[in-house]
Amino acid sequence: MEETLTTILEEEEEQQEITDQPMPDVPKNPNSHPSDDASDSHSESESESDSDSEDESQQKVELQTLETELSSNPSNYDSHVQYIRLLRKMGEIEKLRQAREAMSLLFPLTPSMWQDWAKDEASLVTTQPEAVASIEKLYERGVFDYLSVSLWCDYLAFVHEYDPMVCDCLPAGISKARNLFERALTAAGLHVTEGIKLWEAYRTFEQAILLTIDESDIQAKEKQNQRIRTLFHRQLSVPLVNMKSTLQAYKAWEVDQGKVLDIESSDLDGISSHVATAYQKALEGYNARVHLEEQISRRDISDSERLQQFVIYLKFEESSGDPARVQVLYERAIADFPIASDIWLDYTHYLDKTFKVGNVVREVYSRATKNCPWVGELWVRYLLCLERGRASEEELAAVFEKSLQCTFSTIDEYFDLFLTRVDGLRRRLSFTGEVGDYSKIRETFQNASDYLSQHWKNTEGLVRLHGYWARLELNLGKDLNAARGVWESLLKICGSMLEAWKGYIAMEIESGHTNEARSIYKRCYSKRFAGTGSEDICHSWLRFEREFGMLEDFDHAVQKVTPRLEELQLFRLRQESKSTDERENPSKKKAHEKRRPGSDLTQEQSPAKRQKDAAQNPKKAYGKDKAHEPNLVETNDVEEMNAKTDKENSRNEQMKDNYGKQQMKDSTPGKTKVYKDQCTAFVSNINLKANSEDIRKFFSDVGGVTAIRILQDKFTGKSRGLAYVDFSDDAHLAAAVEKNKQMLLGKRVSVARSNPNRNKKDNSHSDGQREHVHGADHSSTAGGSATQKHRFDNIPIKGKNTFAIPRAVVKPLGWTSNEPKTEEEDEKPKSNDEFRKMFIKK
Repeated sequence: MEETLTTILEEEEEQQEITDQPMPDVPKNPNSHPSDDASDSHSESESESDSDSEDESQQKVELQTLETELSSNPSNYDSHVQYIRLLRKMGEIEKLRQAREAMSLLFPLTPSMWQDWAKDEASLVTTQPEAVASIEKLYERGVFDYLSVSLWCDYLAFVHEYDPMVCDCLPAGISKARNLFERALTAAGLHVTEGIKLWEAYRTFEQAILLTIDESDIQAKEKQNQRIRTLFHRQLSVPLVNMKSTLQAYKAWEVDQGKVLDIESSDLDGISSHVATAYQKALEGYNARVHLEEQISRRDISDSERLQQFVIYLKFEESSGDPARVQVLYERAIADFPIASDIWLDYTHYLDKTFKVGNVVREVYSRATKNCPWVGELWVRYLLCLERGRASEEELAAVFEKSLQCTFSTIDEYFDLFLTRVDGLRRRLSFTGEVGDYSKIRETFQNASDYLSQHWKNTEGLVRLHGYWARLELNLGKDLNAARGVWESLLKICGSMLEAWKGYIAMEIESGHTNEARSIYKRCYSKRFAGTGSEDICHSWLRFEREFGMLEDFDHAVQKVTPRLEELQLFRLRQESKSTDERENPSKKKAHEKRRPGSDLTQEQSPAKRQKDAAQNPKKAYGKDKAHEPNLVETNDVEEMNAKTDKENSRNEQMKDNYGKQQMKDSTPGKTKVYKDQCTAFVSNINLKANSEDIRKFFSDVGGVTAIRILQDKFTGKSRGLAYVDFSDDAHLAAAVEKNKQMLLGKRVSVARSNPNRNKKDNSHSDGQREHVHGADHSSTAGGSATQKHRFDNIPIKGKNTFAIPRAVVKPLGWTSNEPKTEEEDEKPKSNDEFRKMFIKK
């Protein structure tokens, strides 16, 4: 098995030698004229000269094309690679240096690219120390980007060859080389298949030093021998390839030192016990890993399969519990798959869990964000890593600014990034206590709001951001006006979100500013919010006044909120009734929609024209057109229910007033219309705990109940206190209506006829709708109020549809009109009993 793995590695080395081609020799005088070397030019054939000329011309065109592409799109990785390769082929040294530097600023270079760069520079190197130092910096940059044993070997060989102190084995040079070797072993000495190269190079270096020591200096020679022996012992304790060969080499070396050992045998006779034990353990470790090494070294599988094999190998190493081995394997994985974001995320997570702080973790995050800059989570964790390591504010700010220049896949990643930056600034400010630094927090919040509001509208993320901002303005910035300004700016963006208003109110209440909180309630209680938000804000205002306000404040809130809640209840009732009818009569819904285009002339008029006609001729609006009013309401029914604006808040009250007056004019007291299509009663004000069986028992003395449908809240699924009850015939229905205002589970219920066939063009549509409104009025007003009915009488009807009246015409409580009243308006309002007599025949 070991021989198989060795064969694979040898094939890879041969392939690498074939692909690594040195840069062509640079002419000493590139500006020399061809005539200077006439003899050489005559030796070349004319066809070769023409071919070279064509190649040079083509290369120039290609070079110009790549330069244009990079100037317009500097982040094109492939163009950088092609540009560098072409410049290296043409021998353009200065342009080649600039191209490599430009690419290294944007992308990490591969180990082979760093090797080519260093070798090209070394081919031009002189004995000047500054030239050697600059090439060493190139190697340092290269070994930082990715783990590469071959790059480390080149680095060590360059230092040994070109550094005069190392060449001459001076103490400073020896110390420098040893430090470099130890760094290489730390980085890649545990590499199972290639780490042996570094160990052998290190031993070779130490053995070369031994030869420079004078024979008479026995103490120095013994010390150096012990250093070499220690290197052998360290290597034998590490799972590496060719461990048996290393053991034989160690035995041969010990024989040279005077020990008697059997070099050819693989036994451990004559080896110290601790070395033998370490070797045996390392050999077992290698045997446990050799099959995993073979899998990740295969070239006959796809990249995704190789990556999966790396993941399996990493899980094995993590279970072994050796962080150094895990880190080396992660480095090998990212060297082969540098843009695999999952590997980087797992790697950094492991380091955070294992090391937490330190330069190692910080450097890995730096490389991770350079390889995968589009992963927002890496930038967030990078900032947290810097904060744990007590990095300077300048470094944190630089990393944060750099992250904002990246392109992430979701807006949530930018949101997390802004919050992470604010969190760090807040913690730093709380730790230092310098209030003057709060301006950085405010600036970050403002930038976040400006950016996120372009992409988010009416989202919880914006509410969370501004709530956090306002709290810090109040607690850290000590600026109440600034905190209020934050909420006000949010309301301009998310004014239709209940959470925004509640957050603003909560801040004022927590600060003890009840008058300001009351003012906000007055601004938002009449707004239209999603779901049950409109009801929630009304009830919240009442709770606020009950807990914080005076009696006058509570009475005022009740006066404002009660009609608003009635409007909302009527609107929801109408929506639920319509939904039920559409489910029960889908064919009538289609026929109703088909009739809409063929409306009469009044329907085709614009809203402005209809309002103008109604204002100029109120009698027409209340008189002659009254016979067509049910049809007009029916025609716009779908359009009314789909409206999403605040105009819905006042429409139901006007509908109630309009239907009430129509009934007073058209109905005959003591006479009830009979609906032949379906005998259904609408029951309201039901105890929320009542179920179908309770309602059936309530009508048990009447009998004839065939079906019961209790309306439920679409969000909570709980009863809304409303129900439809079907009866077998009209006689049973009439008897059921007689039970109006009787008690059911402690509540006085309202019972009225229901007409689901509202889509017909006859007057039964408006009559049925009036019954629904009448029943709901009983449940909401509990007996009716003359003041409440008087509130509807002063609102003029504009146009053909009361639902289309803008909110601007809804007058506040106490408003009175100076205009003369029509005959219908001057009529004395009827009581609930009178209304009931019009609907129900005693």
